[in-house]
Amino acid sequence: MVSNQVLGARIAAGILIVSLGVAGCSHTRHNEAESAPPPATVSSPSAAQASAAAPEMTATEAAIARGSAPAPSSAPVSSAAPVVNANAPLHYTVKRGDTLWGIASMYLKDPWLWPEVWVINPQIPNPHLIYPGDQLALAYGADGRPHVSVSQAGAVRLDPRLRSTPLENAVPTIPYASIAAFLSRPSLMSDDEVKNAPYVLAMRDLHVAAGAPNEIYIRNLSGGENSRYAVMHVAGPLRDPDDNKLLGYEAIYTATALVQRPGDPAKAVLIDSARETLRGDRLLTAERNETPVTFVPHAPPADTHGRILDVVGGTDLVGLYQVIVINRGKSQGIDPGTVLAIDSAGDVVPDIFAGGRNIGSTESTTFAHKVQLPDERTGTALVFKVYDRAAFALIIGATDIIQIGDAVRTP
Repeated sequence: MVSNQVLGARIAAGILIVSLGVAGCSHTRHNEAESAPPPATVSSPSAAQASAAAPEMTATEAAIARGSAPAPSSAPVSSAAPVVNANAPLHYTVKRGDTLWGIASMYLKDPWLWPEVWVINPQIPNPHLIYPGDQLALAYGADGRPHVSVSQAGAVRLDPRLRSTPLENAVPTIPYASIAAFLSRPSLMSDDEVKNAPYVLAMRDLHVAAGAPNEIYIRNLSGGENSRYAVMHVAGPLRDPDDNKLLGYEAIYTATALVQRPGDPAKAVLIDSARETLRGDRLLTAERNETPVTFVPHAPPADTHGRILDVVGGTDLVGLYQVIVINRGKSQGIDPGTVLAIDSAGDVVPDIFAGGRNIGSTESTTFAHKVQLPDERTGTALVFKVYDRAAFALIIGATDIIQIGDAVRTP
């Protein structure tokens, strides 16, 4: 774990923008990529062969398995440099299914410090992007600081006029599938939106629940034939535990409604179902929100402290790559890419031994002085969608149980 002061200094030194490739977008590089010049000091060939990752493993799998691999190099690292994992590979080939966070976790003990070790290749347009097939190399500079660079590009990048097949997307920062529904559709509705939005009145044949290709009837819908709406299940109100103010209503995407017959009630057919649609679910225009395309991993403002309000999906416990809602947003300086540490709240326990009392006894008493145990670090989250006083974040690291009410704070 890095202190607020050290992390702030490192980020102030300059953080590199990491792009999140959105599905359907293509990224191009002009001409064949030239490799970056290697850093000054490199480990021995035998060490490189011993530490190379298995070809069939993604970076995330390699990071998990690295506990049994030998150390890659004996090169000294300055105390101010990001700490490299002892079993980080000297050479790694980027694969489909990799994420930048997984690659950073494989190399560094603190993955959000990746921009400090990533060496830009000036010969490649969009040098912040990493593509499947690129070969990464870990080396150490004359000052002992670690550097990771693209030693060999994975494919010939041709000019767009000459390219006949689309270029593979750059690896995303975090798993795109885990957050795609939240990026392209609204996820937090205001009180006015809930009250005034069109809603599902009933299903054809009076079904209790519906999915594609069932037909539904909708009240207060003004859209014409063939217009599309996102159907949202309103899960419940979210209140800030600090002042009990209403932050909004968590809305979960269920399906897209394609209007077949306008009117009141209007008739629509469900397509693209993600979960069951229920009576009372609200409808919002499908084009309502813009999709963010980049994330810049960085620390939040100093002394940021919030709470987990909810876990999307209706469970109390949180696991890796699950989405949470927190009570911090734009008003508190939170934006997409903010990295937050998660701490479980320490228990309050009675101290029955103060003053030399109850030696050898374990029986508690109501009158014993209560002691607050410290919070314990249990995970890491990365914010990807932000509102005024709330935000959605993805769990990208978990070392223990995470649950509603746990603290989110500056790492």
